[in-house]
Amino acid sequence: MLNKNVVPLLFTVVTVLTLSACAGVQPLPYAGISSSSQLQHNRDDDAGKVPYKYTAPAAWSKYTQVLVDPVVYQGSDNQFGEMKAEDRTELADYMGKKFSEKLAARFQVAQQPGPNTLRIKLILTGAEKTKPLVGQFMHFDLAGNLYNGVQSVRGGQGAFSGSVSYAVEIYDSSNGQLLKAYVSKQYPNAMNLVAAFGSLSAAKTGIDKGADALVTQLH
Repeated sequence: MLNKNVVPLLFTVVTVLTLSACAGVQPLPYAGISSSSQLQHNRDDDAGKVPYKYTAPAAWSKYTQVLVDPVVYQGSDNQFGEMKAEDRTELADYMGKKFSEKLAARFQVAQQPGPNTLRIKLILTGAEKTKPLVGQFMHFDLAGNLYNGVQSVRGGQGAFSGSVSYAVEIYDSSNGQLLKAYVSKQYPNAMNLVAAFGSLSAAKTGIDKGADALVTQLH
């Protein structure tokens, strides 16, 4: 049983953690992406991770091939903070590789536009690194574990954990018609201890989750 003097301190620490976590990056309908004017606020249950989206009627089953085009967003409203250019490039390369691997289970990877071929533009728009030391400490600290446990249940971001933000634009490559677009923020489960180690590990785990989510939508 907790000492009565410890309980107020515990709740104070959890409150501080909550405020710190809520101050993280919140994705935008980035002005510099082609689909920006068509993106709408997402009112569905997944709005916490996909705050903006656009969807046109599409028969996904007719598409058998896919082109994947990863780029790093250069707009002034990017959300990389002080992240170095080489780290941004590393994440964009990882995104292109991971999404291509996952999509290859559903499509044949194409080298050029053509009939029944999707062009998927992956736009890395921002990322947060896991805070050194404190991000790992929160997994061993009583208050940190309490907060992360609650976040895990509700699908929220862990305390001082990294994340990745990106936009996806899906086109019919034969005519350039925009079929789907969305902005997303992804991060590891709040109790994922492994992803807390390495400054880009959380962002890469978020990319893994985002790739799985996209493939699910295209079935």
